[in-house]
Amino acid sequence: MATSPPTEVTAMRNAYVDQFPDEARVIKAAFWSSFIALAIGGTLGLIQALHRTDVFRFIESPDYYTVLTAHGVLLAITFTIFFLVGTFTWAVTTSLDRGVVDVRFTWAWYIMMVIGTALVGIAIFSGFLESAPSVLGSELNADVLFTFYAPLEAHPIFYIGLVLFVVGSWLAGVDWFRTWLAWRSENPDERIPLPTFMVLTTTLFWYICTFGVALSILVFLLPWSLGITDSVNPLLTRTLFWYFGHAVVYFWLMPAYMMWYIMLPKFSGGKLFSDPLARVVFVLFLLLSTPLGIHHQYLDPGIAEGYKFIAMTNTMFLLLPSLLTAFTVVASMEHGARQRGGEGYLGWLKALPWRNPIFTGMALAGLMFAAAGFSGMINAGMNINYLVHNTWWVVGHFHLTVGTAVALTFMAASYWFIPQLTGKELWNRSVALGQVLLWFIGMTFMSNAMHRSGLFGMPRRTAEPQYQGFNFEPAVGTVGEINMQVALGGVILTLSLALFLLNMIMTSIGDDSESIPDNTYAGTLSGAEDSPRILDNLKLWTAIAVVLVIIAYTLPLASIIDAGGIFGPDIEGVRLSTWVDPAVIESLGEVIR
Repeated sequence: MATSPPTEVTAMRNAYVDQFPDEARVIKAAFWSSFIALAIGGTLGLIQALHRTDVFRFIESPDYYTVLTAHGVLLAITFTIFFLVGTFTWAVTTSLDRGVVDVRFTWAWYIMMVIGTALVGIAIFSGFLESAPSVLGSELNADVLFTFYAPLEAHPIFYIGLVLFVVGSWLAGVDWFRTWLAWRSENPDERIPLPTFMVLTTTLFWYICTFGVALSILVFLLPWSLGITDSVNPLLTRTLFWYFGHAVVYFWLMPAYMMWYIMLPKFSGGKLFSDPLARVVFVLFLLLSTPLGIHHQYLDPGIAEGYKFIAMTNTMFLLLPSLLTAFTVVASMEHGARQRGGEGYLGWLKALPWRNPIFTGMALAGLMFAAAGFSGMINAGMNINYLVHNTWWVVGHFHLTVGTAVALTFMAASYWFIPQLTGKELWNRSVALGQVLLWFIGMTFMSNAMHRSGLFGMPRRTAEPQYQGFNFEPAVGTVGEINMQVALGGVILTLSLALFLLNMIMTSIGDDSESIPDNTYAGTLSGAEDSPRILDNLKLWTAIAVVLVIIAYTLPLASIIDAGGIFGPDIEGVRLSTWVDPAVIESLGEVIR
């Protein structure tokens, strides 16, 4: 195999900690907060997998919902967003070649996010106590799942913690914008460096999409849980959640996309195929990611079919930035492989650095995301969605997205970040390579089984998926075989997680090294100078994004409020999981029996 030639690079040439010691400490803290959430949430995931498949049960079924809530919140919100704020702080400071304006402000938003996480955790884990302490006049509890809309009700501390966490992330965005504005005052004619451009567009998108969940918590759920209001409109809070709930998927994905764009070409030994295409992709995510949340509500009877059809159409448009990313990243990898001596239509794949855990982890994450795109198209289509709605198919899908495309990319990138932030050499590259391969294998078993079980109607969000007098009959295989795949996948994933955490700990406490890779990005075959300056007009794209959201949500929200009122009917005493009359439930049970 030919030796990779030197590539054009930008940014720093030393370990990050040497250039930005203050920022490195904050980023390290954010990463370790992320790792702790991953460790706890991942362990809870194994408990769920073993419980639902009836392989081994050491919790009572009511406690399953506490575990499910903690697993979802810790992994889908805490793990991802703590890693994101660390990555984005790194991206802004390295691409602008300057530190943050005031590192005390940076510490402030990080501490706010930690406090928010702690409050949410206290509220959730109190569910394990037979008699949770009484705080603010009510018992601590938050078994409301990751999708915390009404009529499920959590303790006020849960909502207060969420507010602090989200506000902390907003302030992180302010920090990045302040740093960029300080840079721009000194470089008024320069194009926004690509990593910073990705951070700023993602932040603007985050401000837009979190408006819905902030409104839901502050105006409806928190006053309701405090007893200030007697009831809420569940369909309204559900719709406001999904206004945010699907968009947040792209908030997780966009830092992964950023690393695929700026790091995979470097480790492939080549250059990014197109800077302009990367900018177009992030503008499209800013424009299209929020006005489509209603596609999670195809079975909600209170929303007209026409609005659902519009949401489906918007969702299909969102395939475009993902397809552009696949083309650009694969083209960049091919360029690197051919620089390393790769030849032929597919022979160049053999020239890629598959022994590098950073490259291999990210490449396998991208491959899994391609598979997730196919299952996502099923979720997005109105008619076919009816077959898999609220089944394990959906769980299999988001384990491919956040569970692999995001999580595996973050873990692989950590093998580069942690040495940069600590000035220490990675403890064991072979263990790292084995870890990313194990994650890929474990998730293949688990997600495959979840998708298959969803096709024959296995429900999600329940500790007991079996019904009395009713047996699920898969077209291929047996329920027992599918359950064993889920359990096996869960065990392999837990082993992979343990190896990852071991490598991170041993790297952090190891000896200083003089062989830290320099903190650089690969160059580009087509740079920012080849793209129109209008792409950098953040005010224009933000205005268009807001208009699209208004168009998509004004009429549906108005119809929901018109039908049920802003605060809904009086549902005092019916705050668990359903409005259905108990007599109706009993009659349905007779039909099933």
